Amino acid sequence: MTRLALLHSTIRKEEKLIIESSIKKGVEVNLIDLREIILDPVRFEVNFDLALERSVSTVKGNYAISFFESLGVPVLNSLKVATICQDKFLTSMCLLKAGVPTPKFALAFDLEKAIEAVDYLGGFPVIIKPPLGSWGRLLAKINDLDALEAIFEHKDLLGGPQHKALYMQEYVEKNGHDIRAFVIGPEVICAVYRISEHWITNTARGAKTENCLLSDELVEIAGQAAQAVGGGLLALDIFETEDGFKVNEVNHTMEFRNSEGPTGVSISSAIVDYCLRYLKENRFKNNS
Repeated sequence: MTRLALLHSTIRKEEKLIIESSIKKGVEVNLIDLREIILDPVRFEVNFDLALERSVSTVKGNYAISFFESLGVPVLNSLKVATICQDKFLTSMCLLKAGVPTPKFALAFDLEKAIEAVDYLGGFPVIIKPPLGSWGRLLAKINDLDALEAIFEHKDLLGGPQHKALYMQEYVEKNGHDIRAFVIGPEVICAVYRISEHWITNTARGAKTENCLLSDELVEIAGQAAQAVGGGLLALDIFETEDGFKVNEVNHTMEFRNSEGPTGVSISSAIVDYCLRYLKENRFKNNS
């Protein structure tokens, strides 16, 4: 029997769905609460075949991935993928390098340079995001110079080290929605519209979801973006613009509780299937 370690810091609806899907497929699930273990490479006993990282905490999750990879345990997603996806600036750089359409972006450490960046981005409004963050928290739509100066001062005086880096994007008019596409390995399995009257369309901020049909263009760009960051189990946030699709962000610990219903696709089942396939392929490589 395949043994899957589910690394977590809390059990959400998504983790419950993954556990249910694992049981149906005859997979033994070992729940590992990262808050309650010691990452000691000498004493830790590995009693599973593959680890699935599902921690709400990026810090805990990344240390756990690094730890288990160092012990030779296959982990999804890998540390390389997690490191890129957790950082919006690194993600944008990878997308740009791979030729994947993405909103204009810039990063500055100084107010004067941030003002210059606004011109490059096309003028106000611009979006400021923390390079590390999720759920639409601490996003700001900056409409003028006064707002930019105020946000910069607050981040400079009150924020932690990561807030000293001012990550900026051009403002994209989303017309009340964006798209979240789910990519499992090489396959784009489904997508939803995230609909909101607010310019922030995260479901964590109250956006509603509806099924989004997978067009050839959407599948192509989602697949290219996933490969640009290393592939795996990913959820992509995509804008529809007059110039076509643009990939905004890539999420490596995907939330999908509001997406299985509208799409009719068992994302949790697809995740477990990919874990089994990945483990089989990894074993084959090691034995060849």
